[in-house]
Amino acid sequence: MAMENSQKKQVFLFYCAECEDLARQVASQSDHITLQTIKWRTFDDGFPNIFINNAQDLRGQHVAFLASFSSQGVIFEQLSVIYALPRLFVASFTLVLPFFPTGSFERMEEEGDVATAFTMARMLSNIPISKGGPNSVLIYDIHALQERFYFGDHVLPLFETGIPLLKQRLHQLPDSDKIVVAFPDDGAWKRFHKQLDHFPMVVCNKVREGDKRIVRIKEGNPAGYHVVIVDDLVQSGGTLIECQKVLAAHGAAKVSAYVTHGVFPKHSWERFTHKDEGSEKAFAYFWITDSCPLTVKAVGNKAPFEVLSLAGSIADALQI
Repeated sequence: MAMENSQKKQVFLFYCAECEDLARQVASQSDHITLQTIKWRTFDDGFPNIFINNAQDLRGQHVAFLASFSSQGVIFEQLSVIYALPRLFVASFTLVLPFFPTGSFERMEEEGDVATAFTMARMLSNIPISKGGPNSVLIYDIHALQERFYFGDHVLPLFETGIPLLKQRLHQLPDSDKIVVAFPDDGAWKRFHKQLDHFPMVVCNKVREGDKRIVRIKEGNPAGYHVVIVDDLVQSGGTLIECQKVLAAHGAAKVSAYVTHGVFPKHSWERFTHKDEGSEKAFAYFWITDSCPLTVKAVGNKAPFEVLSLAGSIADALQI
C-alpha cells in the first residue's frame, strides 16, 4: 500500500562521485528526496579534503548517503563522510551500499585466511549512532546470507534484492510463457529459488575433474525453453559461459543471464558482447542492475547488456 504523502519523510541524499547518475535517478523517483552535494577535494599529498555543503541545514533531517566501494582507493574518503553525517544532529542516517564488495570473501578455509567481508562489516558497524538511534545500511543481494550476522548493534542492515526487477522484465518478453530459470550452483538456487518458484527450474553444478571444473545439469530440463541463468554477481563470467554451453547442448532454445552485481574486473564483460559471429549471440540478453556504476558506464548500450535500475527500489527503501 502506498504511503500517504503526509506520512512520507523528506530525505536529503548525498552521493559519491561515481554514483551521481544513480543518485539523480533515485531523486527523480520521489518529490521527497532532495539531492545534496559534497566537495570531494584532495590535499597535495592525495589525502581527502572533503566539505559537506549545507551541514547546518541537516539538523533534524533524514539523511542518506549513496556509496560505491568499487575499489579500495575510494573507500576511505567515503567512510570519512559516512562517519561524519550522523554526527550533524540528523534525525536518521541511512547508508545505501548497493553492492557489498568483499562479500564473496567471507570464509576462512585455512588458518591465515583473512575474511575481509567481516572487516568491512565491522567498519560499517562503527558508524556513529545518529540522534534518531541506530543507522540503517541498505545492501542488495549480499553474497552470503550469514553476513547479516557480521554487523554490530549500532547498525540495522536492510537486505533487499534485485529479483523483482528481473521478474518484471521477464513478463515483458514475447516468450514469457516459455522461460526456465537456471541456477549455476546450489548456492544460487538456495538464495533465489523461493522468489522465482513460479518458473520451471534447472539446477547446474560444478564438478572437478583434475584441474578442470566441469558444469553439468543436476536437475531440470532446458529443452525448447528460453533459459535465464540467475546469480547474485559475476566476476570473470567463466561459470556463466560454461553453463550456457551445457544448456545449449541440452536443447535450450536460447540462453540469457541475470546478475544483480556486474563486477566484471579487467573488462571481462567484453566476453559477452555481440561483436562477432563467433559469440553469435551465445546470450540473448544479459541483465545487470546499476549497483556497479563503473560497469554500467562501460557496457553502455552494448548488446546483449541491459541495465535494470535499482533507483525505484532504493527510493522506496529510503522511506522504511
